[in-house]
Amino acid sequence: MAGRRDGPLMKDKDKDKVRSRIVFAIVIGVTLGCVFAFLYPHGLFAADSPIQNRRFGKSDLKVGSSCESSERISMLKSDISSLSEKNAELNKQLKDLREKLRLAEQGKDQAQKQFMVLGEKYKAGPFGTVKGLRTNPTVVPDESVNPRLAKILEEIAIQKEVIVALANSNVQSMLEVWFTSIKKVGIPNYLVVALDDHIENLCKSNGVPVYKRDPDQGIDSIAKTGGNHAVSGLKFRILREFLQLGYSVLLSDVDIVYLQNPFDYLSRDSDVESMSDGHNNMTAYGYNDVFDEPAMGWARYAHTMRIWVYNSGFFYIRPTLASIELLDRVAGRLSREPKSWDQAVFNEELFYPSHPGYDGLHAAKRTLDIYLFMNSKVLFKTVRKDERLKKLKPVIVHVNYHPDKLPRMKAVVEFYVNGKQDALEPFPEGSEWQK
Repeated sequence: MAGRRDGPLMKDKDKDKVRSRIVFAIVIGVTLGCVFAFLYPHGLFAADSPIQNRRFGKSDLKVGSSCESSERISMLKSDISSLSEKNAELNKQLKDLREKLRLAEQGKDQAQKQFMVLGEKYKAGPFGTVKGLRTNPTVVPDESVNPRLAKILEEIAIQKEVIVALANSNVQSMLEVWFTSIKKVGIPNYLVVALDDHIENLCKSNGVPVYKRDPDQGIDSIAKTGGNHAVSGLKFRILREFLQLGYSVLLSDVDIVYLQNPFDYLSRDSDVESMSDGHNNMTAYGYNDVFDEPAMGWARYAHTMRIWVYNSGFFYIRPTLASIELLDRVAGRLSREPKSWDQAVFNEELFYPSHPGYDGLHAAKRTLDIYLFMNSKVLFKTVRKDERLKKLKPVIVHVNYHPDKLPRMKAVVEFYVNGKQDALEPFPEGSEWQK
């Protein structure tokens, strides 16, 4: 009976204990929920939780004020904004790098290649004020190409410029007139590339700066025995080293008389500045030549542009990629086409535009003043007959139009240097052997 009386009481006590436990669990759950809600406002497993994986300290378990929460939120927003800006900048850099890579892989897109070299883009200015870039950047000098030549050029070149002439024993007499005239003017930065031992010894005995290349079977066989045109073709291979070393070269044949310092009359705004074979302003600087074809009726007249060729025996060339490409093109064609004339090939590569099947050379060029850098046709056909032009003192006279070079060179010296007014008169306008 006692057991029966105590049964309901025990059950009530058990129920109270269960209720207490439930209440206690709820309190703990709510408390923990508040704590985690404060510590992990974005969720316990959120990837961008700013304090995920951090260790808990006493301060982390404290419930801060609403002011502190606002400050933290502001800091987080600021961090997110900063990261977004950095991400946008990185994306822009990545885009630029991808674009540069794409352009680099477009081997035929020469205009974009030039942009890659020159750097930033430019905005066009007002009408009539825009000028295109005329001067290509120079190459980085590489003394490892030829340390011995680099040392010689360091001693004789002025402002990285030098006159260079190639010579073998076949042109000794003209070479002597050539370097004598240079000494007379007082030009210090010149160099003779001796193609045989005799010329090397001649230069040394006359105090003329000289350089003899290291043995090269492909060049030496032509250099020692070749005629004027054959030797002239070698210069395009030899000059390459000068440009790679970072020097601008005024290439000179030896049938030239110097009367002033040519470096005082250069513009230096182009890859190549050359004297012309033209004999007046039209032929030297270009003109509109109208071709007449009557069978075409109304369209019988066709306009063409003509210019007489540059002389490959006297030109100034800067150490640029375009200049080196020109030398490579000419030297390559001369080796493949042994019967070609170097001057014709030089002009074809310099002037022919790009067209289907052919990529033209992107080189800037300038024609030198024909009365300062005078060819012998201008002198003997025009200047010597004009009293006003006879008073003009040219920078150089190139006896390129006449085979009797040596006597005409000496006559030029007599006329311009020694003042002998009739020194040019005995010579005909043309050649002795013309029909």
